[in-house]
Amino acid sequence: MTEKLYYIDSHLFAFEAVVTSCEETKRGFAVELDRTAFFPEGGGQLADTGSIGPARVLDVHEKEGRILHYTDRPLPVEERFACAVDAEQRRRRMQNHSGEHIVSGLVYREHGFDNVGFHMGADCMTMDYSGELSWEQLMRIERLANEAVRADLPLKIWFPPEEELASLFYRSKLDLTENVRIVEIPGIDRCACCAPHVERTGEVGLVKILTAERHRGGVRITAVCGMDAVELAARQQESVTAISGLLSVPREQIVSGVERLLETQTAQKERIAALSLELARLRAESAEKTEGNLVLFDRVLDEVAQRELVNLLMEKCAVAAVFSGSDAEGWRYVIGSRETDLRKNGRAVNAGIQGRGGGSPRMIQGRAAADSETIRAFFRDWRGEA
Repeated sequence: MTEKLYYIDSHLFAFEAVVTSCEETKRGFAVELDRTAFFPEGGGQLADTGSIGPARVLDVHEKEGRILHYTDRPLPVEERFACAVDAEQRRRRMQNHSGEHIVSGLVYREHGFDNVGFHMGADCMTMDYSGELSWEQLMRIERLANEAVRADLPLKIWFPPEEELASLFYRSKLDLTENVRIVEIPGIDRCACCAPHVERTGEVGLVKILTAERHRGGVRITAVCGMDAVELAARQQESVTAISGLLSVPREQIVSGVERLLETQTAQKERIAALSLELARLRAESAEKTEGNLVLFDRVLDEVAQRELVNLLMEKCAVAAVFSGSDAEGWRYVIGSRETDLRKNGRAVNAGIQGRGGGSPRMIQGRAAADSETIRAFFRDWRGEA
């Protein structure tokens, strides 16, 4: 059995070990050591990476009691190597995982909800709880969590004997009976967990809840802790500073600045829509009546004005077709007629203009890939069925 150094000292990042086996697999070379500080994936925490001598450790898994280190090259059996765990990655994961225990313990203590799901990703972690929590309640949990961090509480981590375990209350998603590792944060949480943790809550540094959404009758939150939270805050501060500069308002006033900008945009959109409709009416008035088809090309009208123009042109021709866009980007079309059944003739129209779309007997719309000359030529000669 491999000696699990990560249970003895979660801050052990450099050690020496002897290779006891090495097998080639589809995932790389599966290497076993006589002792290891590499944590295999488990408890919602990803596996450590690092190096064993000249080999890069890409992943670590525990299978049937064997701890397999998947490396990028083979290693000779019975040789001793210097090993190194990627320390910064491990520290950040411990900060996040221990922070999750603080939050989950507080959610249970304050509201009685269980943690029913936990996942640690590259940028943040998600926690699922068995009941709904408001944002105000979560902000109180966040404050209590950071007070626990400030208190620098010592974590107690141990494997209680069977008789002690039987009388011990602890959080667990599984019904465990033996070799149960307990992680306790005094007054905050007691939970079964196999992953490495910080020694004191002060190492967590900062707990920040980012989002919350309803999930399967409860709530799913995303959060970050420690240096991940510090770096996120720095990125967000950069964004706030940039937005402040673009809006020419102080940073503490960017919300009101964005609100004013949105109000201005809404007013501009309404004015543009009104002008677009007026332009459609003017273009319809200037069009001459014909017994054939009318085809117009445009780059200005919005979709509402484009349909209005077709409705007005239908009084002056057999088939009215308005195309918005360009030969390079393609065309959005609206085609209308009071005489021709366009639903019946839609397939022929789309074939002639390399288009896709449909609609009612009196109007169809869609996209066309043909160039403007091809479209003009098609409608110049085409007569649909009534």
